[in-house]
Amino acid sequence: MEKVKVINQKICEMRQALLDLINEKPTLIDQEVVTASQELDKALNEYNNLLNKVDK
Repeated sequence: MEKVKVINQKICEMRQALLDLINEKPTLIDQEVVTASQELDKALNEYNNLLNKVDK
């Protein structure tokens, strides 16, 4: 369960970093924004996979 907490914290930090980038960059298709979004997606998928394992 500790790993879930760690990933959850990482997701919160990544989400804030993405929001900061969105506010800084002129467009949502800026490569930094896209990359940050993709990394957040990966972390969310990992979190979801962990939760699915815990539920079983």
